[in-house]
Order: sequence, then structure tokens, then C-alpha cells
Amino acid sequence: MKLVISKTPLRISLFGGGTDLKSYYKYNKGAVMSFSINKFLYVILKKNEKVVDFKYRINWSKTEFANSIKEIEHPIVRETFKYFKINFPIEVSTFSDIPANTGLGSSSAFAVGLINCLSRLLKLNYSTRKIAELAAKIEIDILKRNIGKQDHYASAFGGFNILEFNKSEVVKVKKQNLGMHLIENLNNSFLLFFLNKKRDASKILKNQKKLKNKNIESLNEIKKIVYDAEKIIQKKNINKNVIPKFGELLSKNWYWKKNNNKNVSYNEVDNVYKLGIKYGAYGGKLLGAGGGGYFFFLISKKNKIKLKKKLKRFSTIIVKIYHKGTEVIYENE
Repeated sequence: MKLVISKTPLRISLFGGGTDLKSYYKYNKGAVMSFSINKFLYVILKKNEKVVDFKYRINWSKTEFANSIKEIEHPIVRETFKYFKINFPIEVSTFSDIPANTGLGSSSAFAVGLINCLSRLLKLNYSTRKIAELAAKIEIDILKRNIGKQDHYASAFGGFNILEFNKSEVVKVKKQNLGMHLIENLNNSFLLFFLNKKRDASKILKNQKKLKNKNIESLNEIKKIVYDAEKIIQKKNINKNVIPKFGELLSKNWYWKKNNNKNVSYNEVDNVYKLGIKYGAYGGKLLGAGGGGYFFFLISKKNKIKLKKKLKRFSTIIVKIYHKGTEVIYENE
């Protein structure tokens, strides 16, 4: 029996989401600022010596058994096994610190983690870039999901980055050096509320596939915010007022995101945002494609306590910036 386990970080997308869709970046360069967090998705691969009852066993929200790849229901597992021509008895299991479909990039993290495991199992030694590229290819080109490319690269590379997208399909990963003091201040300002509603990112983003002038204007503004944030980071006096300025940009991004797609928000989300601003948040936005999941605020420690009391009907999580990408954490001999 051969066992391989991967650990892949989830991510928070700060600015630029939507410009990483091919419908935008094939005509206009796209850009996203995001960071990986200390919440993880784990993939466990177990290669068996012989077939017992079924060749393939996949444990996810349910357990499924199959004797041929085409019988596998889990779409990412099925298409990844097809790509690697997996023709031996194998089990796949996955578990995550955070529920799926909540705006933190779990499906892409799973694709990245699975490919990382298979690369190690098959002794292919894929680079981080190769893992990200293949994960994006499987979800976007093969499965035809209406999602962007940012999540695959955020999970694969890890850290705090600007990701740039263009028609060449080569994604540029620009690591941002924030310094320990700013990282600590950012970590202390994060507040995430789970809105008790999951959503399908592909369905939410379907409306953006055919861009209209209104969409292009919104996405141009969203992209500009990425570089406004980069300028703030690059200034010499980096720690002064960075969090409030980032908060303003976060709210600006949220305004243009709602302007771009009517399915992104709903009354309860708008009320949560208004309450956050009323109780001192520097800014906020719904994470991921929208429609549900986690609402993210930047807020001071003092005001964080007040806002948590006002929104106590929602669960919260504590996250920090995580500096590593996907990694194999266990492999037996």
C-alpha cells in the first residue's frame, strides 16, 4: 500500500476578482490581489496492491465506488484520473477546515491538492506552476466551469500575491513583501462571518461570460483597485494607515462587484455590510463569486468585539495570512 497526503491552503481574494475570467483577460489584462490563509484542504491518496471489491473508491460528501473512470461521479476526480490514466486500485479521501462553496476557493484547492498527490505518487515531480496550470485546465477547459484562474494559483503558490492574467494564458505571480509588522496588523484586522448560505460560483459567474460595456467598466475599475493597493504597499511609510486604506478599497471593490453582477448580493448581505460600517469596519465585501458564503471585514480590535455581538447569529472564524502553498505532508516508503 502506498499513501500520500497533501495539505493545500484556502485563500481570500482582496481585490480584482472577476478580471481572472477568460471573457475579460483575453481582451484586457486581468489582475487580482489575494493571499492564502491558515485554513486547509487535505487530500489522502491510497494506492492499493489489488482490487478488493472496486477499483476506485472516492470519499467526499458521500462515498462512491467505481470499476471504471467514467463511472466516477466526482467531476474533478474523474477528469484528473482520465488525464493521468489512473488504471490501478486507488482510494481518494478529502476533508477541509472550511465547508465547500463558501467563497474561499475550496474546489480549486482540492484540484491542486489532488494533482500534487498524484504527481508525487507517480514520481512526476510537477512544479508548483505545472500543478496550478493543470488544476485550472481541468476545472475551466475540461469541466467548462464558469470560474476564474486565481484560486488555483493562490492555493498552489501560497503567500500574499498579485496575480496577473493575459491572453497568453501565462499567469504572472508577483509576491508582495509586506514585512512582519504589517502582516501582524492585517491578521489582527480580519473578521469573517459565515452567512449560513452556500452557493455555486460557476452559476453566479455565468452572467459574466458575455461581457457588456457595463461589465467592462466595472471590471476595469476593479482591476485598478489592485494597483492602487500595490502602491499603498510600496510606499516607504508602509504601516501608516494601510488597514483603513485597504478597507476603503475593499468597499470600493464590493461596490463595483455588485454593479457588475446582480446575483452577487441580496438583502441580508447588504444589511450585514451596512451594520459593519456602522460599527466601525474600515471596509468589507462578500468573498468569492458572491451569493452567499463568508463576508469579510477589515476592522480594529476594539470595534471587532462590538460587531461580533451585533452579528452573533452568524458564526465567525479566525484566519491569518499563510505563506506556503500546496505541499505533500506525508508519504510512506
